[in-house]
Amino acid sequence: MTMTVELGALEQVVTDLVRDGRYGSKSEVLRTGVRLVQEREAALAALLAKLDEGIAAADAGDFMSEEDLRAGLAGQFGPVG
Repeated sequence: MTMTVELGALEQVVTDLVRDGRYGSKSEVLRTGVRLVQEREAALAALLAKLDEGIAAADAGDFMSEEDLRAGLAGQFGPVG
């Protein structure tokens, strides 16, 4: 499928990457960029899911006291704050 994309100032970045031999074509640069966006979006979705999980656990009263947290961290890393 052919797609027209307006890159503005980024056009020069794409051109330079191909000219310098880092990528074989402008399409390859753009495909790599889209894959990186997909990876970033997946990582963000995973982070948000963990955040929701933590909030739900806290709302249910399932959390560690500050004292227990400090003690646990001190056991792993030495005295904490």
